[in-house]
This record gives sequence, structure tokens and C-alpha cells, in this order.
Amino acid sequence: MPLSDSMSQTSPHLTPHFCFSTTALRDFLRISRSSVDDPINQQLNALVTPARAGFDPSSTSHRASRPLARQVDAQSCKGFKDKVLFPSWQSRSDVLNYCALVATSPDPDDPIRIEAKNEKNQERVVDERLDPYSARSLPNEPRTEKLASVVRQERGIENIIRSRTWGIVKERCGETVEIWEEALAGWQRATAQL
Repeated sequence: MPLSDSMSQTSPHLTPHFCFSTTALRDFLRISRSSVDDPINQQLNALVTPARAGFDPSSTSHRASRPLARQVDAQSCKGFKDKVLFPSWQSRSDVLNYCALVATSPDPDDPIRIEAKNEKNQERVVDERLDPYSARSLPNEPRTEKLASVVRQERGIENIIRSRTWGIVKERCGETVEIWEEALAGWQRATAQL
């Protein structure tokens, strides 16, 4: 396998703080995508058994219009999908689902709520003509709304990346399942039975 099983299934410790730290959330997703989905062709190439006959010099005598991607045998593809691809996707889905739940829950530590409770800040009025940068220091949107927006955006990115990755897996592995959602759901059912 190109990636170790532990690397593909590594998830962060899920806490509301992790989700509200959108930099940490996005870094986790970026690293996971860059280690599994972005190099999908290289990973599938690593599963292909080299030619047994060796290099044929006559194969370079004519230029091919486009090199054909070699098919990966079914057993290697299944192992890759079951041990690397689907666990990585599931891990990212779990993180996004958890953060979506955090985004819909009340946030007692929200800076906006804390400032609203502080009478001194309620009475303070800042004239933006005198201090045009004052609005930058005051949050204007609850953290939960910002997090919900980030989760929606990252789910859209996940959908695009998974569609692209699954298209390559279908082509190279001769996969019959048309869409990635069905393939992931089938893997989830199979692993739930174990």
C-alpha cells in the first residue's frame, strides 16, 4: 500500500475548539486530501505490477498520442479502497459532521455573546470617523455562523475532490459503481457488519 493504514485513518481529537479554530480544521482537511486524493494516479500506479518481460526499446520508435493508463488488478484496488481511500474519506466526513453539529449548537464562549453581557462594552460607542479600524477588533458574526459557512464550503470542496478521485478510480480499477456516494455507502455497510 502506498500509505500506511494508520496514516489514512488518523483523525484529530474532536473538540469544539478544534472546529472553531478553522485554520486547524482546514489544515487537517488539506493534509488528508493532499496525501490521498491529490496523488491518486501515483498511488494507483504504485499498485500496478511492473512488466515481467522488461523494457522493450522498440516501444519508443513511435510516439503514442496519449499514454493509456494501465489497469490495476481488482484485488489491489479493493485493498487500496478499503484500507486507504474510504477510511480517509470517512475520517474527513466524521470531522465535518462533528463540526456541523458544533456549528448548530449554542456557543456559550462566543466573543459576541460575552461582549454583549459586558455592560461597559454595551455603553461604549465608537465613532468610526475617529477610529476607522475599530470595527476590525469587534466580531460582527457569531462563531457558529462562521463555522457553519466554513463547513458548507469544505463539504462542497469534498464533493468535487471525491468526484474527481472516484472518476480516476473507476477508470483505472474498472469500477462498476457510478458515483462515489454509493461506493462509500457500500463500504460503510460492509465495515459495519464486521
